[in-house]
Amino acid sequence: MKFDVLTLFPEMFEPIKQSILGKAQEKELININLINIRDFSKDKHKKVDDTPYGGGAGMVIRPDVVLDSFNSIKDNKNAKVIYMSPQGKVLDQEKVEDLSKEKHLILLCGHYEGIDQRVLDKIVDEEISIGNYVLTGGEIPAMVLIDSVSRYIDGIINKESVEEESFSNGLLEYPQYTRPEVFEGKEVPDILISGHHKKIEDWRKYQSIKNTFLKRPDLLEKLKLSKEDNEILNKIKNEVL
Repeated sequence: MKFDVLTLFPEMFEPIKQSILGKAQEKELININLINIRDFSKDKHKKVDDTPYGGGAGMVIRPDVVLDSFNSIKDNKNAKVIYMSPQGKVLDQEKVEDLSKEKHLILLCGHYEGIDQRVLDKIVDEEISIGNYVLTGGEIPAMVLIDSVSRYIDGIINKESVEEESFSNGLLEYPQYTRPEVFEGKEVPDILISGHHKKIEDWRKYQSIKNTFLKRPDLLEKLKLSKEDNEILNKIKNEVL
């Protein structure tokens, strides 16, 4: 998959050159291209913003520099263009999986008081937010989107790990343990070292439902639980309430 990122601060994207995403780029499983919007300013000081019509605080990014930076991207007509904005639909697992099916994403990062609406109307397909709060710019949200979407691209993450992690089936993941077997006086649950795969599977399902009930009960309201899962949930409620 190809990601083109339109940004005023390309240096902020250093973290996505590390760890799993860094290896994915080395293997050419993903291609992340950073485009500095300032490079398309015709101002000698590389100014890209101006005061808003109608008055008000802050500055607004000009439409011409954004459009010129967008037009510098090859095959931009075949890409899905996303504006990282607090006004957009909140990014969730369903949207992440949907975006992972795209071949080319262009991410536009806003700053200051935003971007002139006329260029947004012209090039943007969708606005996406990472939460109901405001950040200083769209760079961090863009990195969140790239990281979450990349996990669903073949060869980057073990398929089994992706399928079992939180939100993949609507539930939070079960607790994880590793060596040492005893840490600060606390032992790994006996079931996990029993070697009994069916009992381990049942324990993990129970813990997953319990985690979701205790931490994110709102998720359970959206799920259609099986009869077996509802029995587990009722048992958990009797234990903790």
